[in-house]
Amino acid sequence: MISEVKHWLIDLGLSVFWAEILKLVIVISVVFVISYVANFITKKFISVIVSRIVKKTTFTWDDILLKNKVFHRFSHVVPALIIYYSSNLVLKGYPDWISIIKSMVFIYMIVMAMLIISAFLKSLNEIYMSMPSSKDRPIRGFLQIVNIFNYSIGSILILSIILDKDPSYFLTGIGAIAAVLLLVFKDTLLGLVAGIQLAANDMVKLGDWVVMPSKNADGVVTEITLHTVKIQNWDKTISMIPSYAMVSESFINYRGMEESKARRIKRSLFIDINSVRFLTMDEIEELKRIQILRPYLENKLKEIEVYNQSVAFDKEKPINGRWLTNLGTFRMYAFEYIKSMGFIRKDMSMMVRQLAPTEYGVPLEVYAFSSIIEWEDFEKIQADIFDHLMAVIPIFNLCIYQNPTGNDFSKILKNVEHK
Repeated sequence: MISEVKHWLIDLGLSVFWAEILKLVIVISVVFVISYVANFITKKFISVIVSRIVKKTTFTWDDILLKNKVFHRFSHVVPALIIYYSSNLVLKGYPDWISIIKSMVFIYMIVMAMLIISAFLKSLNEIYMSMPSSKDRPIRGFLQIVNIFNYSIGSILILSIILDKDPSYFLTGIGAIAAVLLLVFKDTLLGLVAGIQLAANDMVKLGDWVVMPSKNADGVVTEITLHTVKIQNWDKTISMIPSYAMVSESFINYRGMEESKARRIKRSLFIDINSVRFLTMDEIEELKRIQILRPYLENKLKEIEVYNQSVAFDKEKPINGRWLTNLGTFRMYAFEYIKSMGFIRKDMSMMVRQLAPTEYGVPLEVYAFSSIIEWEDFEKIQADIFDHLMAVIPIFNLCIYQNPTGNDFSKILKNVEHK
């Protein structure tokens, strides 16, 4: 049939040379038109028929494959097959051109295969992310490794076609350029090893609250890839941390807090040392009116009385025996107060302890765990606790230490001028 086209052109008065050229143009054009039509029909079939089938199913994985155009990319294979098998017929008598066309088709098919595999891997990650277990074991980094192999193998096959070499020829040369590859792909290799360590040791996972001071990161992990760990900070900024930095540098993971459903309260009040003293009996009687403190005071007074009688205590000199101090009594009040809070975990460590004195006074630290772990609510209840403690401190004749301010110096000057 193709030869008849040539004879028809010669009959129209064209020379043999131009008839041959025009024949090739016409036939090649027909092949391309057929390929375009076949591609159009295939796309329509996928977009209409396959889409309808997918939407009728109850599964979600096929919707994800359709969304990422995995089926759509298969339509590009049809015109390539038409061109490949028609080249022997269209270019009969031109073996060099046939070889070039087939090589180009092979390269096109390899590229399409790489794109299809890449789209499938992307879909596989989305399908996995829809499962509950995805939060504990993200696979995005491993799929990226597979995709790297996908493109590497495809690139080797394309080079073997262009240079007309066996693919094994390029594989044998990899050892010789390993040093160069290590330098060029240093971050990739470090990220690969770090990604495996992060997953194997369960160091970090999606949804973890992570603090990494060296990178100014403080927020929730939203994505783990081969190269980076994506963290959305509490101020809504995004920090991209290299995967190997998560292994080589220190960071804090608050997952344990979330899993235990408890968040630690650890904050101190600095008491002015000059305000610490023994309590008088009148002050003790007044403090007994505080309900949560009364049992402690009554028991403590009995204990002190027994001891003081054993050492012939002289009431005029409290230093010779044991007696209640305002700081120790306030410490017990603070303990009983936080103990009475319903949101304080009684099954975990709970104390109000006195730390070593500093130049800012005596630190009185509240150490407890709250069952309220949400940041905003936690800060509210923590503030409520210390608001109350700071408000009742004057009842115990104690003072909170703070550096002198301009207002303090103004009062001093006024007193001096008044005198």
